[in-house]
Amino acid sequence: MTDALKRLSEEGVAIWLDDLSRQRITSGNLAELIDQQHVVGVTTNPSIFQKAISSGDGYEQQLTELAARKVTVEEAIRMITTADVRDAADILRPVFDSTQGQDGRVSIEVDPRLAHNTTATVAEAKQLAWLVDRPNTLIKIPATKAGLPAITEVIGLGISVNVTLIFSLARYREVMEAYLAGLEKAKDRGLDLSKIHSVASFFVSRVDTEIDKRIDALGTDEAKAARGKAGLANARLAYQAYEEVFSTDRWSALDKAQANKQRPLWASTGVKDPAYKDTLYVDDLAAPNTVNTMPEATLFATEDHGQITGNTIAGTYEQSRAELDAVEKLGISYDDVVQLLEDEGVEKFEASWTDLLKSTEAELARLAPSEG
Repeated sequence: MTDALKRLSEEGVAIWLDDLSRQRITSGNLAELIDQQHVVGVTTNPSIFQKAISSGDGYEQQLTELAARKVTVEEAIRMITTADVRDAADILRPVFDSTQGQDGRVSIEVDPRLAHNTTATVAEAKQLAWLVDRPNTLIKIPATKAGLPAITEVIGLGISVNVTLIFSLARYREVMEAYLAGLEKAKDRGLDLSKIHSVASFFVSRVDTEIDKRIDALGTDEAKAARGKAGLANARLAYQAYEEVFSTDRWSALDKAQANKQRPLWASTGVKDPAYKDTLYVDDLAAPNTVNTMPEATLFATEDHGQITGNTIAGTYEQSRAELDAVEKLGISYDDVVQLLEDEGVEKFEASWTDLLKSTEAELARLAPSEG
């Protein structure tokens, strides 16, 4: 075993686990990961909950009680998921306190079916924050066009946000703009900006998966030379954008009011192509004031053989721009790829949510008490 996870933390990378289940909470596993693997946060999404609840481990009693109350399937899912997030938040509370609120956070996502409805997203975010009722919660809002004004409004209400499903550099800049506008609203309302936190979840491996697929279809040696480079290049240029935005006069005014920078969070860091090293999106995206949310397999791979060699983003911007340009020159449209990935991301979460609705409905019916 190496101490790569400790070194990663020392480089300024917060290690969050991209997974949650009741079994992980009740068995002590989450507490163990915090204690031994330097985990300081947890992210969830509809796919993670669908997998956890469908496995059934640990949910039987609550489902039985919900069935007895004859709640709707939507209410049942919200009761189950917010219970898990609340319990995980309590386990992470010491981390939250020791980092002055920066870490020790658990993310929960608004209903993905609301991704294109600003008003409903804001209402759902307020409801989730109220339901979980823990200061160390982040409400996940997708970075769709409709999501952007919702981010501003929710931040303006003093609710901390994890902006998810970011694929493009242009959209990422819009996300940071939405965050700053939200902080300005909160400041105008007299809220304590030091209590408001946010991360921007920039997806990495899915970019390589889609672009590599298009490269392979071309089949030329020139095209093959570009494989596996776009995901890192895109993320590194996102970090450049982060550095630019959070060094402006506009940010300086908010900084003086004790506001927190919106940290870049590297999401989708599990490697999809076995040809690439399984710690690629960890080793090569180490930089100060970032978050890397890892599936458990990636976490343990990094602990075992991660190669943390300092800041691996600094000094890469020119090369990263050239690598994205090389993809464009092959006739692969960056704009087309990132829009497709955003659309697919929303669709995948909607599909997982629909599956979760169906499986939970079946469980409620199975456990419903007989009449009479």
